[in-house]
Amino acid sequence: MGAAFHVGLTGGIGSGKSTVAALLAQLGATIIDADAIARKLTAPGGLAMPAIAQRFGPDFVTADGALDRDRMRALAFTDPGVKQDLEAIIHPLVAEETRHQTQTAESAACRCLVFDVPLLVESVSWRQRVDHVLVVDCLAETQIMRVMARSGLARAAIESIMAHQSSRLRRLKVADSVIFNHGLTLQGLSAEVAALASRFKLSFAPAT
Repeated sequence: MGAAFHVGLTGGIGSGKSTVAALLAQLGATIIDADAIARKLTAPGGLAMPAIAQRFGPDFVTADGALDRDRMRALAFTDPGVKQDLEAIIHPLVAEETRHQTQTAESAACRCLVFDVPLLVESVSWRQRVDHVLVVDCLAETQIMRVMARSGLARAAIESIMAHQSSRLRRLKVADSVIFNHGLTLQGLSAEVAALASRFKLSFAPAT
């Protein structure tokens, strides 16, 4: 690893992981967001779209050339093979872009690189590539309420998504640090993040 401190950031849907990533960025960290990379790859003109269209057919491509996420999600939840095929297309491209962004950040003498990776726990290689695993945790019911409020998804749909993610216990077992994001105000969450700043080679004051 280079001079930068490498943090693996993960947490279940609705845990507040994205907010924690934003707070770390304010303290000077460079964020590499695996989900954002995947969304770009499956957006109109995305690098993954030709292979997705070839494997799944035109029904899974929207009129503007993006992945039809709702249709794919529904199919993937009923057929594990579909999820595996989709990941076989997307994951190597995400890994390639992650390497590129990492090299760019290292070249710019970044102090702290935060890899925002929802599937970090499921991946043996990710644990070996980071210095520290930070898990953002909360109660399952809190996750459901937050996602329902922000997305309008039905409870059953959210519970299905959660069932396909690592369990809380599994995430907590690999954690070096845990932020329990339950009942915290944004100020309180900021304080939790700031408490980790020096450990991550970051400043206590927001980056300017």
